[in-house]
Amino acid sequence: MVEKYDVAVIGGGSAGLAALKQLSNLGKQAILIEAGKQLGSKNVSGGILYSKKPRQGKAHNVEDVYGSDFLSDLPVERKITKYMLHSTSRNKIFTMDLTAAHEYQANFGYTVLMSKLNAWFAKRAGESAEQQGGGIVSGVHVKSISWQDDGRAIIETDELEPFEVKAIIAADGVNSEVAEMTGARPKFTPEDLYQGVKVVVKLPEEIIEQRFGVGPGEGAAHLFAGDVTLNHIGGGFVYTNRDTLSVGAVYHYDSLMRLPAEPSQLVNALLKNPMVSEFIKDEVAVKEEIDRNLPKEEQLRARFAVSKLIKTWNELRDAYHSPDARKKLVEAGKYKSEDEIKARLDFVRNELTTKYRTKFVTDYVELEYSAKLVPDGKRCMMKKPYHKNILFIGDAAGRGVFIGPRIEGLNVGIDDAVRAANAAARAIDRGNFSPEYMGQYYGDLVNDSPYTRDMKEIDKDYLKIFLDATKDVPKDIIGQRYGMVFKLMSSGTLRGLAVGLANILGYDRLLPLVESEDTYVQVPIELAEKMGQPVSATYAPTIPTVSQRVAKLKYDDDRTSHIKVLEPRSEFMKKMVTLCPTNCYSLEGEDVTLQHEACIECGTCSKETEWRHPRGEKGIVFQYG
Repeated sequence: MVEKYDVAVIGGGSAGLAALKQLSNLGKQAILIEAGKQLGSKNVSGGILYSKKPRQGKAHNVEDVYGSDFLSDLPVERKITKYMLHSTSRNKIFTMDLTAAHEYQANFGYTVLMSKLNAWFAKRAGESAEQQGGGIVSGVHVKSISWQDDGRAIIETDELEPFEVKAIIAADGVNSEVAEMTGARPKFTPEDLYQGVKVVVKLPEEIIEQRFGVGPGEGAAHLFAGDVTLNHIGGGFVYTNRDTLSVGAVYHYDSLMRLPAEPSQLVNALLKNPMVSEFIKDEVAVKEEIDRNLPKEEQLRARFAVSKLIKTWNELRDAYHSPDARKKLVEAGKYKSEDEIKARLDFVRNELTTKYRTKFVTDYVELEYSAKLVPDGKRCMMKKPYHKNILFIGDAAGRGVFIGPRIEGLNVGIDDAVRAANAAARAIDRGNFSPEYMGQYYGDLVNDSPYTRDMKEIDKDYLKIFLDATKDVPKDIIGQRYGMVFKLMSSGTLRGLAVGLANILGYDRLLPLVESEDTYVQVPIELAEKMGQPVSATYAPTIPTVSQRVAKLKYDDDRTSHIKVLEPRSEFMKKMVTLCPTNCYSLEGEDVTLQHEACIECGTCSKETEWRHPRGEKGIVFQYG
């Protein structure tokens, strides 16, 4: 007997989980298939999760799907209250406050770490789905989809017996295997995508608040353009989490193809910027070499003691700089007061310094390195986000909002998920899962989304907010090519006419002008040089190599490679030797060869490879994401 379900959601990211939750909210049976063992372990984001209140249309937000549970539990990091854009040139920085643009039509924007956020989503979505006879099946990789004569789909996996569904919601990311195996759309090209690379940096909670000028629970987002881009179209970011920072670089993939640069170099350039270096700096304990003249047992005992004390010092210091953690330690009876916590912290530090000659230096601490491809919805959103009885959502449908400093993806995927779930629920009620009924209805719902409008048209109100932030910038600095445009746009009447004309022309004709090396590199450098203030770093950060970063990552190794090189001598594959974030590719003679073990499943190489997600439970396991 083949097991049967109404709907299968493929992919356990935030969009897939929202689809599962919405289906169960509507009383429909659905299962979710996810390759990772733990939900969230395969997901990466910059990232900020928005809730929006558009002036036109309706956005389906996270709190609409999960209800008051989300707003009471808040499985997020910090609410962004400052949003700044920095132009950089060597040690000079020119800053514009874009907080008004960040708050435009927004209920809130929280920084998130995907491992934590999606685990929370999974618990709520899984519980709701089980009440309807569905649930979440993790550690399972879908390998094929076929159709019966009646239109029902048969899903085969590497781990389970085949099962039958009436409809499928594909939420398996930018490198959607569902799209490829069914021929729903071709693979995205470098022109369609951005490559993002990120490191998570450790920093105690109250130090973040003091350094970034925010209160408890509040956060800041800092964007960077100029010489930190190493002449690529894109920029860098620093987002505050509760007790970590997300530091990353996002660049147009086509720009990277024209001027290949190692992703680690791009994020390193940001880390070396003096403003960012000062943001991330911390007090770091550095072990001294153990006296090799000691007996081996003594050496081992000393190494163990030092490691244990440094671990204790780090954990206690993090707790001391967190009001909630201090309170819990006292309430649990481990310490009588906060002063006693501080006294213990000082004692451990003194032990390390005097007994084991440990040094305390100014540096920074990386916790995790990651990368992913991100779709640029202006270029690659699916015009028909459906195929047979499959509905595509979020990254799998090529949907993301990238408009200058406005970057949104998580909320777009959740909105898509609700629309797909509503379309599938309607199809279940009518018993019609055909593309002409379910698919077309979903396509109409997606076209009604305010995010779709953002991917097609310039919003003159958002543009005004951005231009207001630049009002103090002399237009002659911007250069002849853009100075006249800024002058025209400063008039409300002319701005309305110009935006109307631009929207008639369409993004395709505007993008070469708007997204250029001038706008992301040369103009910011000019601004920084002429109007910026010098910033000095108090130290030089010790930046890990790619090998050291990979060594910190957690993998469930698979001897079978999930990637097959198709054309080992192609120009594209030769560029992968540089563009792979973890140096999985190398050149041997004239052929590009692959060592897949360090792969972090970003999909950078997918265009000219036979690329699959690893088998269930295999591959990268992100701790932060």
